[in-house]
Amino acid sequence: MRKIRIGIVGYGNLGRGVELSIRQNPDIELVGIFTRRNPESINTINGVPIYMIDSAINMKDAIDVMILCGGSATDLIEQSPAFAASFNIVDSFDTHARIPEHFANVNKQAQRAGTVAIISAGWDPGLFSINRLYASAVLPVGNDYTFWGTGISQGHSDAIRRIEGVVDAKQYTIPVDETVAKVRAGKNFSNTAREKHTRECFVVAAESADLERIQSEIVNMPNYFSDYDTTVNFITKEELVSKHSGMPHGGFVLRNGTTGANAENNYIYEFSLKLDSNPEFTASILVAYARAAYKLSREGIKGAKTVLEIAPAYLSARPIQELIGELL
Repeated sequence: MRKIRIGIVGYGNLGRGVELSIRQNPDIELVGIFTRRNPESINTINGVPIYMIDSAINMKDAIDVMILCGGSATDLIEQSPAFAASFNIVDSFDTHARIPEHFANVNKQAQRAGTVAIISAGWDPGLFSINRLYASAVLPVGNDYTFWGTGISQGHSDAIRRIEGVVDAKQYTIPVDETVAKVRAGKNFSNTAREKHTRECFVVAAESADLERIQSEIVNMPNYFSDYDTTVNFITKEELVSKHSGMPHGGFVLRNGTTGANAENNYIYEFSLKLDSNPEFTASILVAYARAAYKLSREGIKGAKTVLEIAPAYLSARPIQELIGELL
């Protein structure tokens, strides 16, 4: 059987992570990388061909699945519907409040073109979403809690970098320890986003930039920072490189639930991740879902899909009989 042929759109941290992940999956091959930058300015890990993004349509018959590696703030909201009109795609759109809108826009194009478009595949949304579903289905009486960090958020960092006058930035999401302790103690309570996390930003600004304006745009940015206590630290490029060059992240999903005639039995469901490299782990998830997109397309499925609708076996290169024999 021939390998699944992949194209990468965008070659930042996530795109490089996808390239690395493909090397670990012998049933998948990378055909090309598509970028808005000058292809001659980019050095890839494997020496794969690099093309201008506008030329992607010319390779429609050479690529089984396009993995879109742009940012959610401005890239994927436009690129995912556009590419779904010609290719099977996978994206990692992670602006939670806009996922229903994004799904509808992508689904319209994918249904019309007969393609498969898996959106919001990552670890949250993604693996965390699946575990929230599992936990609430098994423990229908209870409450869900999701905590992220301590770690760097690619999407939030990218959103800061889009602000005029920002040269570079990293944003850390930090769980509030007191709230985490209450949940792990089995206490069910309602809490706001502000009570669960804080956000800390390290920003390199241009020499003549208006720092007060940048800070105001960050802390008041809807869907990203306005609902949280946010600290903005302006630092030098050298400090950012020396102290914040890594990309760690992680977090955990918890559900406190009860069973029994009088809710006398208590349960805590927890799924957690600790990641050395957020982009490389997210990229590995995208590659697995690219395999799923290819399988679904081969079955004649079309339209937008989410991780909640796709059976786990579709992610694996191993045959179902082998999975049943070893994993059940």
